[in-house]
Amino acid sequence: MKAVHSLQNLVEQVGSRLSLRWITPPPSQCISLGVSRGTTTQRMVGSLNCIHPNLLQVLGQAEIDHLMDLSAPAFDETIERLFAARPTAIIFASNIEPQALFLELAKQTGTPLLGTSINDSEVVDRLQHFLTHALAERITIHGVFLEVLGLGVLLLGDAGVGKSELALEMIARGHRLIADDAPEFARVAPETLDGSCPPVLRDFLEVRGLGVLNVRAMFGEGAVCQHETLSLIVSMRCFDSDELAQIDRLKGSHSTRVILGVAVPEITLPVAPGRNLAVLLETAVRNQILRTRGYDASIDLVDRQARAIENAGVEPSIPGVHVTKSASNSLL
Repeated sequence: MKAVHSLQNLVEQVGSRLSLRWITPPPSQCISLGVSRGTTTQRMVGSLNCIHPNLLQVLGQAEIDHLMDLSAPAFDETIERLFAARPTAIIFASNIEPQALFLELAKQTGTPLLGTSINDSEVVDRLQHFLTHALAERITIHGVFLEVLGLGVLLLGDAGVGKSELALEMIARGHRLIADDAPEFARVAPETLDGSCPPVLRDFLEVRGLGVLNVRAMFGEGAVCQHETLSLIVSMRCFDSDELAQIDRLKGSHSTRVILGVAVPEITLPVAPGRNLAVLLETAVRNQILRTRGYDASIDLVDRQARAIENAGVEPSIPGVHVTKSASNSLL
């Protein structure tokens, strides 16, 4: 999606789809969409609202009928309040032609007027969806972004750790590439990061020794994906024996990483010769799906240990895991 910096950009990008036309002459200077002109807090787009005015005010037949039911003084006052809020633009839906007072105040305040044949609810819905993505806060992160079992998974790690090789193995196993090297993430909702690929890098994967590969041409349309919600970060790291011994064998290495104010689950995946990283990654994703559904295998195991201790009066033996009665109770 191209960047949208002004009202003119917006009309250029979605004008044909929404049948937008200029009622007043197009402004000679760019009008920003990202900064309110004269108010501190405004929604981006919505139906006519003079109490909490939108930056893009949309007038449909219902709004016009309401205005026409007002007395002449109330009508004039409402229209004056509409323009006094300094909207970025006013859009007349359903081929409604603005009355003379609209045109007069638009000229006085320099407020652009737009028209469309589409009804107001559809205009609001489509503009909200478009602007949510076009104006979202964005960040580019060095890594490989994949769709694995329906989840967006970001592979992170130092150069040469094997991110691209693992991505290639995942693609060969039927998963999909979204972006290599420079995936871009946009905060499209309070707790949602949408990840995509810059157009110039789309479909390409660079693998050491093989060079740049076109995944779409090599594996087919089903091997690539345009965008996905970021659900899991997998940090690939090389550990020595002492560092490996420090990893919690019961719970693994789970944490969170905050990106653009959104907390994203993160797993540290040790990289070592002989480890089947593709199987481990698939398993990590399956485990994350279970965790989002409320199931945690480590808690389940501790519960079973606690019940076995209470029922039998002895401590079961599980290789690599030693849980006393007091320790089990402390984890419940």
